[in-house]
Amino acid sequence: MVRNISILGSTGSIGTQTLDVVDSMENVKVWGLSTNTSIDLLERQIRQYRPKIAAVMDDQCAKKLKQKVNDTDTKVVAGMEGLIAAATLPQVEMVVTSVVGIVGLVPTLEAIKARKHIALANKETLVTAGNIIMQQARNHNVSIIPVDSEHSAIFQCLQGDDQDAVRSVILTASGGPFLHKRPEELKDVTPQQALKHPNWDMGHKISIDSATMMNKGLEIIEAKWLFNMDIDQIQVVVHPQSIIHSMVEYIDHSIIAQLGLPDMRIPIQYALTYPNRIASNHERLDLCKINELTFIRPDFETFTCLALAYEAIKEDGTMPAVLNAANEIAVDLFLKGKIGFTEIAMLIEQTMRKHNNIKDPSLKDILESDVWAREYVKDSLEFGVGSLEL
Repeated sequence: MVRNISILGSTGSIGTQTLDVVDSMENVKVWGLSTNTSIDLLERQIRQYRPKIAAVMDDQCAKKLKQKVNDTDTKVVAGMEGLIAAATLPQVEMVVTSVVGIVGLVPTLEAIKARKHIALANKETLVTAGNIIMQQARNHNVSIIPVDSEHSAIFQCLQGDDQDAVRSVILTASGGPFLHKRPEELKDVTPQQALKHPNWDMGHKISIDSATMMNKGLEIIEAKWLFNMDIDQIQVVVHPQSIIHSMVEYIDHSIIAQLGLPDMRIPIQYALTYPNRIASNHERLDLCKINELTFIRPDFETFTCLALAYEAIKEDGTMPAVLNAANEIAVDLFLKGKIGFTEIAMLIEQTMRKHNNIKDPSLKDILESDVWAREYVKDSLEFGVGSLEL
């Protein structure tokens, strides 16, 4: 069980819940914290947890935070170098990577090289560079413990079993706020409607990803790398109650599932205590209060982002990075009211069609493809490139 951690993205949903878990544990020291721009909350965290380093991606916000906490011993650092510093502190055993987007890739990679175990809540790290990350983890004898509820469930269901005995992994999806909707019903969806997830309390970006089911698409790619699976071994089933978090089917047709209330603190705690378990003070699942557990095949026609994710990982190379980057920009544009909900998938598909895929990419290739995709999406919006009518 780890005792010394850093949290990248400590002011976000996963980060704040990680600190809730830390509060419930004994003798866990937080050495590093980070945020993008939420310096008021980070200041409160600094005063409570007294980390050695606090990293702020935005330079101007970092300067403001320095003034706010100049009476403490915490060193405030800025930008990507700051994130890397927080991720590679000598005292740290495990880094919880809960930043949103590809910004988490390089700090996670540097943490692995510094032989820090990773509690992974940043999907984009494996989506964009899964082969590189997993190879480096093997080279440096580093464990990558998934924090996403679905991947944590699969990780738990695999414990003690030979991977050769696995037929498939089954990722469950809630279906988001638009389950059973048809494509024509989604054209006038507002950001406020898309943010209302029926089961989970999440940040804005991941909530929109859940509404488009891109979140599940990213999880498919992540699962391939985490569990060394062929893409044909990874299935998705819609489970609206979000009680079964995912399952593993074995070659003897047994299916093992992990159940629990939709509470991210449970998989976070498991990542911090693995391979042990400790008592939790969070609400227990009462099976007798559950009226039904239902399962539905995903609707690839309505939720085309899911189909695009399957396509991206089948092509592999730099295509998953392009899928991810295009999605990040498209989601941001939707949240700002500049495009419609259904145009998120249209922009992503358009960008993928224009990309010249690099089959065996270096880290440089991946980062350059990410930048290219972001610029292409912005240009599509500005100049009306392709099929979008904006």
